[in-house]
Amino acid sequence: MTLADSPPERVDMPPPIATADPFPGLSEAEAQARLIAEGFNELPRSTQRTPVRIAFEVIREPMLALLFGGGVVYLLLGNLEEALILLAFATMSIGITIIQETRTERVLEALRDLTSPRALVIRAGERKRIAGREVVRGDVVVLGEGDRVPADATLLQSQDLQSDESLLTGESVPVRKIAVDSASPLTERRPGGDDLPFIFSGSLIVRGSGIGEVSATGPRSEIGKIGHSLSSMETEPPRLQVQMRRVVRIFAMVGGAVSVVAVLLYGLLRGGWLDAVLAGIALGMSMLPEEFPVVLTIFMAMGAWRISQARVLTRRAAAIETLGSATILCTDKTGTLTENRMTIAELRTADGKSFRIADKPVADLPAAFADLAETGVLASTEIPFDPMEIAFHKLGKERLSKRKILDNLDWQLVCAYPLRPGLLAMSNVWQSTGGKDKSLIAAKGAPETIGALCHLNAKDLKALQGSVEAMAAEGLRVLGVARVFHRSDALPETQHDFKFEFLGLVGLTDPLRASVPDAVNDCRSAGIRVMMITGDYPATAEVIARQAGLDTESVVTGSEMQSLNDEELALRVKTATVFARIMPEQKLRIVTALKSNGDIVAMTGDGVNDAPSLKAANIGIAMGGRGTDVAREASAIVLLDDDFGSIVKAVRLGRRIFDNLRKAMGFIIAVHVPIAGLSLLPLLFGLPILFGPIHIAFLEMVIDPVCSLVFEAETEEDDVMRRPPRNPDAPLFSGALIGWGLVQGTLAFAFLAGIYLVALKQGMAENEIRALTFFSLVLTIVGLIFVNRSFSASLMTAIIRPNRSLIFVVVVVASTLGGTLLWPFATSLFRFGPLHLNDLAVTFAAGFAVLACLELLKPLWRRHLKA
Repeated sequence: MTLADSPPERVDMPPPIATADPFPGLSEAEAQARLIAEGFNELPRSTQRTPVRIAFEVIREPMLALLFGGGVVYLLLGNLEEALILLAFATMSIGITIIQETRTERVLEALRDLTSPRALVIRAGERKRIAGREVVRGDVVVLGEGDRVPADATLLQSQDLQSDESLLTGESVPVRKIAVDSASPLTERRPGGDDLPFIFSGSLIVRGSGIGEVSATGPRSEIGKIGHSLSSMETEPPRLQVQMRRVVRIFAMVGGAVSVVAVLLYGLLRGGWLDAVLAGIALGMSMLPEEFPVVLTIFMAMGAWRISQARVLTRRAAAIETLGSATILCTDKTGTLTENRMTIAELRTADGKSFRIADKPVADLPAAFADLAETGVLASTEIPFDPMEIAFHKLGKERLSKRKILDNLDWQLVCAYPLRPGLLAMSNVWQSTGGKDKSLIAAKGAPETIGALCHLNAKDLKALQGSVEAMAAEGLRVLGVARVFHRSDALPETQHDFKFEFLGLVGLTDPLRASVPDAVNDCRSAGIRVMMITGDYPATAEVIARQAGLDTESVVTGSEMQSLNDEELALRVKTATVFARIMPEQKLRIVTALKSNGDIVAMTGDGVNDAPSLKAANIGIAMGGRGTDVAREASAIVLLDDDFGSIVKAVRLGRRIFDNLRKAMGFIIAVHVPIAGLSLLPLLFGLPILFGPIHIAFLEMVIDPVCSLVFEAETEEDDVMRRPPRNPDAPLFSGALIGWGLVQGTLAFAFLAGIYLVALKQGMAENEIRALTFFSLVLTIVGLIFVNRSFSASLMTAIIRPNRSLIFVVVVVASTLGGTLLWPFATSLFRFGPLHLNDLAVTFAAGFAVLACLELLKPLWRRHLKA
């Protein structure tokens, strides 16, 4: 038999182009009718809130209502400057919030980009290229190596076709596809698995060619169903945000009630109802801790910036704090724990000798192993798409520099025997141009198939099986390699008719990332349980888990999961560490089960299949380098360098942020007590009013947030990674924290009220008293910064600990105070009188006295604050 009349089983290189297609496909009229009826082959855009709608939502916040109310009253009183400043504060807050809120999810838009921009279809018997979004159900699509599948389809014809479905399954090894007439009639339509007749939108053809009939497009495809589940899934609001809103709401109700009473008392006892409204607004503003959400935003934004310096992108800044309290880290294997690339790890010859590539990473391979590796390269396509064949070519280029046959122009690839469902091996036929009757046939495939092609006896087959099991136990994917020299231009009909020589076995692995073991150990020391969830086989998953340092005693398979109801699964996940052969919807079940147990779940992943579980988890962590756009858009954190160890950095930062946030919140509580007290004291006792809305707005919208920057920049406590995760139900505002804040604030108010009353008794002018009290208050706030920098360190440690933001704050505070004294406009605006040196000495003494007294009291609270 000659090459010209080769049998159908053998595929020539390159494949012949058919002169007429056996499948005429739809007519243009039918295609247009279906396009109108079913829509474009794309996902619907997600609905987004408009800036106007966001603005209306923001205006409903209590603090903004008070600012607007104060501005209106000032306008009615004719005080234009005060009114404009208050309205400017309000407008600035609204603008910042609108910018943040309009950065909505773009998951469906990312899914849209995964489909092929152009598709080759057969319509009315003619092949034509159309936009991928115009493919309709019933279209006949033509696919070849390197094509992106435009829609879900059933294969009508397949020639050695393999598809990379890692976007849907997460597994890097391509799967074989066969025509529907060769498949079992009960074949399940699902991604993953060999010898199935179905191909799916977004997957990549890495070998062979085929023709398929489109069965589903757009939202009805497998990738579209994932998009639909994402669009219908609500992202869980950050816990801190929920707690913050609850606290602000409580303060708003209390402050509102007190303000109404104050307005009535002022108006009835003093007259002047507009002045009474201003006093009530000032009191309400002093009691409303609107800095809480402002400071939370600052902390999360600065935390996102800091972690970005470590190549970690934070898409939702509040997720950093949630990661700091995570109790479970669910990680995918492929591309997360491993590098998502196949590498040849071991060569084993027919006589049982083995060679590990890592043992001699530079030198050329020994002769016996070089023959094995070279034949593996010759059994691969010349321009590989398949990850395993890429690994063969890479090994040949790096470790076979002295082998000439690979670059010998006298040899050319003339044809190939492809893989078949009943024959899991492929052979390439290389013919010498110097003598056409001389051919080299290189074969690789499943070890048992290669053994059969080599006609090994029972003893040799048993030895082969033992070698395969030993290599598989190490997590290797094993291929057999064989070759034969043929001396005739007539080639046999099947590979079985050759007398192959068995050369040996090749073990390939998807290597573990070098940083993973250390990262797992760090997670363990931080009290975080690491759990592997993979679609790979249990044996491979166990090997990778052991290499990563995970417990492999409890392995749950996808089939076992199917027999468990939700309650049983919730119990199983308490002890299981490795989940293998897991389907995408099962990952979502695992995350849901963990959350039902009260765990704070972090989920890592990189494929489309990971997107629902990434979004369902308390915090989703996507791999940015090899991950898909869908995974990145569904996640809260993206590791730009795909370094699993970066998760530990994020955990450390999350815990540091929460510690520092508690310090800032305690500080804000402490500050509000003297501010509210000094606003309420004159109303209760009929004394001169100290602060108006302009003073309160200035203190709370400028001074407090600026001072809070100091706490954000504080370094972490020494035991931040040696303590267990924070109880997810523990409130940010614990009783000890609120109590410590009230103690600080009450002591500060006592000193400031004393200064105010003494100044009144001495007959100081009202403007001078206001300036003296205001300056004393500001310097007392600076003293409270030093008190709250650490719950455990001494004052001396807090002073000498490096913190650039502290220097910045001191400069800003000094400049602000100096401006209010020296700039006539500011002096007039705040209604301040002049201060003398002895007055300034009193203000500094007040700040220092509060600091000293609180440092003596801090040891009594330290244990409760650190609990």
